[in-house]
Amino acid sequence: MFTGIVSDIGTIESLDQRGDLRVKISCGYAMDNVDLGASIACSGICLTVVEKGPDWFAVDVSGETISCIASGQFAAGRRLNLERALKVGDELGGHIVTGHVDGVGEVVSAKPVGDSSEIIIRVSKDLAPFIAAKGSITVDGVSLTVNAVSDDADGALFTLNIIPHTAQVTTLGELKPGRAVNLEIDILARYLARMEKVRSLG
Repeated sequence: MFTGIVSDIGTIESLDQRGDLRVKISCGYAMDNVDLGASIACSGICLTVVEKGPDWFAVDVSGETISCIASGQFAAGRRLNLERALKVGDELGGHIVTGHVDGVGEVVSAKPVGDSSEIIIRVSKDLAPFIAAKGSITVDGVSLTVNAVSDDADGALFTLNIIPHTAQVTTLGELKPGRAVNLEIDILARYLARMEKVRSLG
């Protein structure tokens, strides 16, 4: 379980295609305090530490995971938003995040507004009903608040405001039109939709 509050930015050092894809990621974590088998969210994807060194860790990424996430996510030199798993008693600064990608969005606009950036992302019809103005969403592992949503025949467009601090401590300052991003909808929206479906069947 995570909160969507990024605590480090890692960089992919190397890739090794085995049965699964082994990804080595450099980081600023004190890896002495990270156990093998621990979970780290990598740009919104919950992955398991299978190897580690003083300033790096490695994860195995299955073909199933790659099929569900943003294209180009795992490439040498790519920067990733990192978050270690939530511990009992930790501050819940963002919102409850599982590290399971629900879908992929595409950045259609990124422009400065004051000191911040306004980002508009397109989502498919499948995800559109789960996104609401002033609700929470996770974009590449970052907990954000949706400013506005507009539906159309292809799905929906939603707007985010990225303040300078968020742009500096995450990879969201790199967002440009055409970039694919990992999305996780608010877990509360997921359960509300399920409850509504069951209610309609009853």
